[in-house]
Amino acid sequence: MTDMDEIDVLVHEVGPRDGLQATQVLMSTDAKLAWIEAIHVAGLRKIQVGSFVPPKLLPQMADSADVTRAAKKLGGFKVSVLVPNLKGAELALAAGAEELNFVMSASEEHNLKNVRKTHEQSLDDFKRIIDLTQSDAKFSDVTVSGGLATCFGCTIAGPISPETVFELTRAYVEAGADRIGIADTVGYGNPLQVKQVFSEVLDIAHDIQVGAHFHDTRGLGLANAFAAFEAGVRELDGCLGGLGGCPYAPGATGNVVTEDLVFMLESMGVRTGIDLDKLLKARVVMEKHLDGEPTHGAFAKAGVPKGFQPAGLAA
Repeated sequence: MTDMDEIDVLVHEVGPRDGLQATQVLMSTDAKLAWIEAIHVAGLRKIQVGSFVPPKLLPQMADSADVTRAAKKLGGFKVSVLVPNLKGAELALAAGAEELNFVMSASEEHNLKNVRKTHEQSLDDFKRIIDLTQSDAKFSDVTVSGGLATCFGCTIAGPISPETVFELTRAYVEAGADRIGIADTVGYGNPLQVKQVFSEVLDIAHDIQVGAHFHDTRGLGLANAFAAFEAGVRELDGCLGGLGGCPYAPGATGNVVTEDLVFMLESMGVRTGIDLDKLLKARVVMEKHLDGEPTHGAFAKAGVPKGFQPAGLAA
C-alpha cells in the first residue's frame, strides 16, 4: 500500500487518535471520517484512526471500531490504530485494522500508571498479540508495531536510560515485531540525544521499520524529527494542527505539527507525496468540528515562501 519508491519519508498522521484524545470536544464519527478522508486526499499513506481502549476511560475513542471499518472502505492508505492489550488487539482486528500499535512505556512507572502493567507483563501481552496475528492467515498482512513511549524522559520518573530503550527494543524484535515505534511522549528529548538513540535503535531493529513520534512540549519537536531523519528514520509521526498531548504532561502543546513537518521535509528535497495545499484544506475540515479547541503550526499562518517548489515537483 505504501510505495517507498515514490516517496522518501512516510508521514504517519496520528491526529484522529493521539490528537483527539486530549481535546475537550467529542468529535462525531461522521466528522472524524470527513477529516480522515480530507487527510487521505492530501496524500497521507498511513493514518492512525482510533484507539481500542475501554470507552469509559476515553469516550472520544468509543467509536474506534466504526471509524476503523469506514476508513478501511475508503482504501488507498494503511489504517493504523493503537491497542493497549490483547483485548484491544482482538477488537481492532475484528474491525479490520491494518496496523496495530501496541503501547508500552520505557518508564516502568509511567507504564504502571498508563496501562497498569510492568514491562514484563506488557511484553507477555505483546507476545500474545503476535501469536494471535500469526494464528490465522487472514491477518498475514497486518503490521504489529511495538511502541515505546517516554523514551527520552518521563514526568513521573524523570530521565530514562537509553539502555532501557535498547533493551526493550531488543525484546520487541525477539518477540516478532514487524515495526518499532519510539516516542518522546512528554517532550524531554533534544536533537543530539535523539540522533544517538535512534542510530542504536536502527541497528538493533536491522531490517524492521522504525517510526519516530515527537511532541513539541518544549519547542524541539521539529528539530528532533530532523535528528531522527538524519539518523536514518524514514517514518515520522505528525498531527494536523499539533493537537494532542499526554495527561501526565500538563501544559504540553501537543504533537509535531504535520503541516510544518511536511513543509520542512519537502523544502529539503525529501519527497512525502503530500500536497500542502490540500493538507491545509484538511486542517479547515478538522477545525470546523473542534469548536474553538486551540491548534498550532507556523506553516498554516505563514504559507509557502516565494518560489517554493515541493520536492515531488523538483526537476
